[in-house]
Amino acid sequence: QVQLVESGGGLVQAGGSLRLSCAASGRTLSGYVMGWFRQAPGKEREFVGAIIWSGGAIFYGDSVKGRFTISRDNAKNTVYLQTNNLKPEDTAVYYCAVRLVRSHEYSIWGQGTQVTVSS
Repeated sequence: QVQLVESGGGLVQAGGSLRLSCAASGRTLSGYVMGWFRQAPGKEREFVGAIIWSGGAIFYGDSVKGRFTISRDNAKNTVYLQTNNLKPEDTAVYYCAVRLVRSHEYSIWGQGTQVTVSS
């Protein structure tokens, strides 16, 4: 069973950057997709991006394209979300989650990390 732990959130001024981490333990992520999502108060959960562990294909949501970058460290079984040029509307709890490549459902979620962007 995969377990996920996010870290790296915090308070930053508009235009600033944060690097979020999602460390996976329990098994290798081969055969999985790791996704990043965010949810702001009163809003629906939003897809931020995802990486297919085997092969490394990466996808981004429209609202973060060009500002956020997903990368990974195979040795650490960790995925990073580099967030640049942050805006107040990026304020949310950020979650990482995994699903099997052949599945449509993200079945395992981390606890989330808060990102707050001040104007």
